[in-house]
Amino acid sequence: MSHAEDNAGTRRDFLYYATAGAGAVATGAAVWPLVNQMNPSADVQALSSIFVDVSAVEVGTQLTVKWLGKPVFIRRRTPEEIEAARATAISELPDAMAENANKPDADAADQNRTLDEAGEWLVMMGVCTHLGCVPLGDGSGDFGGWFCPCHGSHYDTAGRIRKGPAPRNLPVPVAAFDNETTIKLG
Repeated sequence: MSHAEDNAGTRRDFLYYATAGAGAVATGAAVWPLVNQMNPSADVQALSSIFVDVSAVEVGTQLTVKWLGKPVFIRRRTPEEIEAARATAISELPDAMAENANKPDADAADQNRTLDEAGEWLVMMGVCTHLGCVPLGDGSGDFGGWFCPCHGSHYDTAGRIRKGPAPRNLPVPVAAFDNETTIKLG
């Protein structure tokens, strides 16, 4: 092989690599807008965390707020509601997991679903886990919690599925007390 043939091979290799590199850059430039459109918009990102004033929520009442386009139930439970939820054995529940973003992999014991140790504050997404309807609250259903009239799912006073087609407990979002009267969602 002569020296001229070595240079020809080197030039050919360079052209292959340069063409492949230009193709990769062009593909990336074409694909980026398609991928970027799937990112949340600025208004959604701005609402990814909200602060909710709960100072006016009385014992035995519920506040419903909209967060990320979905209802969130914030309930200040009565001692009777707490007692009923804590008296339920996990073996009686169709979904034995807490479904709590604050305590991943925890079981569905009432203490693993509430926002505070005493169990007075319950925060959960207000979307039925069957088909996404909004359950009725204020002691509705067979277990004194929430009832989804669309398909008959009954939730107890801790938002756990007890009867009906819903496969999971109402999910508990990332939430924490920011101060004595304010809950931060997200």
